Amino acid sequence: MPTSHRTMRAAALDRFGGPEVLTLHTVPVPIPDADEVLIAVHTAGVGVWDADMREGWQPGDREVQFPLVLGSDGSGNIAALGANVGRFKLGDEVYAFAWDNPKGGFYAEYVAVPSSTVARVPEPLDLAHAGAVPVSGLTALQGIDDHLLLRRGESVIIHGAAGGVGTVAVQFAKLREARVLATATGEDGVALVRRLGADVAVDGRRDDIAAVARRFARTGVDAVLAFAGGDALERCLDAVREGGRLAYPNGVEPEPKPRHGITITPYDAVAGVAEFERLDQAIQASKLEIVIAASYLLAEAAKAHERLAAGHVLGKIVLRAR
Repeated sequence: MPTSHRTMRAAALDRFGGPEVLTLHTVPVPIPDADEVLIAVHTAGVGVWDADMREGWQPGDREVQFPLVLGSDGSGNIAALGANVGRFKLGDEVYAFAWDNPKGGFYAEYVAVPSSTVARVPEPLDLAHAGAVPVSGLTALQGIDDHLLLRRGESVIIHGAAGGVGTVAVQFAKLREARVLATATGEDGVALVRRLGADVAVDGRRDDIAAVARRFARTGVDAVLAFAGGDALERCLDAVREGGRLAYPNGVEPEPKPRHGITITPYDAVAGVAEFERLDQAIQASKLEIVIAASYLLAEAAKAHERLAAGHVLGKIVLRAR
């Protein structure tokens, strides 16, 4: 392995619990298998699902091994290549999304992941911003293109538009030339999504979403892409036309109730070579702006999770491994 390091720093947990269980550990550097790459992590994304895992929720059936290193996505440089990997070279700047990775997550100085879940960082992003993109970008793009099949001129409500995924989704929906009504919370959240391109923006907690939506699309809204649940989402659905559709990533709670005449599709983001190629094209075509809500050092992972728990996160929280 080209890296001379055999151990690394990682923000990991020895037991489930609150943010305080995330502490700095010294653990072995993972060794990539034949179809994997080793990434020297620059920036790691912090998501609400990380907090769920920290508290004990597990996405798969694997037995949990402590210390557990969290983090599903991030950016960095290729530090080692598996024997079968020919798509990359040492030093390449890459970003990646590896869900429930058996060799540990991105809250570390190094991560070993399948090469199919990795792509070179597209222009004009740098490593600091690319680390915030993979989960958010793939979730947003696949919701818009694959599950809503959003077309030019259609109206869409992006609910929860000021978060890490929502800020990307607003820009990708405008790339597809849709008409976007974005919901956010607070004056700052509403101002943010309007600046990112939303045609209309409302405060989902204070404004009458259904009334605004009926003025926005007088014959009914065509589609909803939801990154938050609850009463506000139900009010969004009140404005959807017969034959309209809703898509939302698994994990949105409470899940929306079935509605007559509305197709409701839960989904999971998928990482792969073709998926990253599409994401790269969308990032470049939209001149995507990545909104970083807060940035913390690896040793400050507990603080990052405290900030996550505080709520009203505009954009994405990240950890800096280097």
